[in-house]
Amino acid sequence: MKTALDHSDGEFLNELHRLGGGTVQQIASSIGVTATAVRQRLTRLQAVGVVSRELVRAGRGRPHHVYQVTSEGLRQLGDNYNDLALILWQEVHKIEDSVIRERVTGRVRDSLVSRLGTLQGESVLERLEHLQAVLVGRGYDVEVQKDRELPILRENNCPYQELADEDRGICDLEQDVFQQVLGADVRLSQCCLDGHHCCEFEVSVGTAGGV
Repeated sequence: MKTALDHSDGEFLNELHRLGGGTVQQIASSIGVTATAVRQRLTRLQAVGVVSRELVRAGRGRPHHVYQVTSEGLRQLGDNYNDLALILWQEVHKIEDSVIRERVTGRVRDSLVSRLGTLQGESVLERLEHLQAVLVGRGYDVEVQKDRELPILRENNCPYQELADEDRGICDLEQDVFQQVLGADVRLSQCCLDGHHCCEFEVSVGTAGGV
């Protein structure tokens, strides 16, 4: 699950990683803040799994705790794939053979569907709510609105903004992914690229399983 870290958290983790781990006092001295502030941040970052604490006993000195960035923390620090994703998407669309291009795009879609897994629920609406939970767990800012004629899956910010700015085909791909995992017709009824503040996907609950 992706953890939302603000800019200051990222800087803190970077400094801790450069230190190779350290005690509260070592970290406080390195970044120039109070030990109390360091302890508070470490406690919070431990709670989300990006920092670990180990009790060290060395020589005749008192045991002390050493804090380090976890594997999850390192993934967070390195989670910047925008440039690579954009290049790969552009290269896919440069494939001249339309059959091969569509085959590659289809495999990308199938991989995205596989990553979302099998959604629980007999009805489309139940699967829609499960999809929301899965996406939130992956760090997406999404919600389901059920007080309209058709339920809406709303993305409050575009997860593929830079790709979408280059090629709206990524929007079609995402719509296809949602359609497959839900087993229902899905229509992108509102898009950030058109000046809206969010993207909305209308789901036809009657197309597979009903409400």
